[in-house]
Amino acid sequence: MTSPLALLGGTPAVTDAGPHFTWPPIDDVTRMKVVSQLDSAVSLPGRSGIVADLEDALQDYFDVRHAITTSSGTAALHAGYWAARIRPGNEVIVPAWTFHATASPLFQLGAVPVLCETRPDGNVDPSRVAELITPRTHAIMVTHLWGKPAEMTDLTTLARDRDLALLEDGSHAHGASHGGQKVGTFGLAGAFSLNGPKPLSGGEGGFVLTDDDDTYYRVLTFAHSNKRARNEIPEGHPLARYAVTGAGLKFRIHPLAAALAHDQLSRLNAYLAGREEIAAYLIRELGQVPGLEVSPMPEGVKPSWYALTATYRPDQLGGLPLDRFYAALVAEGATEFDRPGSTRPLNQLPLYQHPSHLFPGYPNIRSRYREGDFPVAEKAHTHTIKLPVWHREQDLKLAEQYVSAARKASEHHKELL
Repeated sequence: MTSPLALLGGTPAVTDAGPHFTWPPIDDVTRMKVVSQLDSAVSLPGRSGIVADLEDALQDYFDVRHAITTSSGTAALHAGYWAARIRPGNEVIVPAWTFHATASPLFQLGAVPVLCETRPDGNVDPSRVAELITPRTHAIMVTHLWGKPAEMTDLTTLARDRDLALLEDGSHAHGASHGGQKVGTFGLAGAFSLNGPKPLSGGEGGFVLTDDDDTYYRVLTFAHSNKRARNEIPEGHPLARYAVTGAGLKFRIHPLAAALAHDQLSRLNAYLAGREEIAAYLIRELGQVPGLEVSPMPEGVKPSWYALTATYRPDQLGGLPLDRFYAALVAEGATEFDRPGSTRPLNQLPLYQHPSHLFPGYPNIRSRYREGDFPVAEKAHTHTIKLPVWHREQDLKLAEQYVSAARKASEHHKELL
């Protein structure tokens, strides 16, 4: 007798042809704006045109005094660290589980990322941060993993009481908020990516948010040398004399990326509202599937739903390995289910285990990590399945098919053993 599981010869639960999720949404209005930019300018060395329009719109959206665009989220993080005066030998506390670029710019600055254990959701555990603070600690970096805001109340208080810079990586979390305040606006600076699948996308790009004038001038010096730095850094400021060269780098966003991001920003709230509705459905339905555990959002936390994550519980399915369960999902046509790869506990990466191989002479103080150092983050990562969250009402049918695929794999788990 043939099993109903597609992996064992049955009919797939998901009937629509893939890909089932593409981002960002591009329509004729988007195309017109990007093509119009081609005719206007494809290089903008100063704060003008579409770059100024995008930065103004970001300032309004996040209610901050300064938004500075960059060529990538990594560049935004790099500029943010430099602007926060991170120096060689300084330590910065970062979540153990995040994308490597949250912390990797620190190696370029000769600073030391000090990894901190996370909660099972991947966000840093505030109760573990204080024990890592030393006289060398200069800053705390917070990631809002998968678009879910971290617990900012305790972190903000700790940073203030210990006189540390609080920095944020909001690359998954455009428009997300904690206690009614948008992430990226809690500390000295917030860095964001505009990379392809991010909730706000320009294809490539990034930006830094800050309310602090001096931090703004430092980001300009680091990322926007010459014309823009000369025009915007006041005469008499210590950095003004370096305006022509800056720090020797150039991290400008491309005007076409800025045009795409500007178009998408005007739609972001509608996207987030649509994602919230479909996420509510997925949480309710997937949470009833044995083998999957989906936690509801705490009160006061509004995510961007960059991804919805579920914890796999093999004990509920007779010990069925996740690899086998995941293969069954994919065979059912639910190909957007994913297991986190590059966004993983950093202690598992060679860069964080042996940084001196790439950076000869790099300080060895608290800089080497091994697998097993962060059991909460590592266990959570190993048992996480994630899914992008759709935003259109017509996508609900697809979400229903994905739930059916998960339910089918769960119900027939004994056949997979």
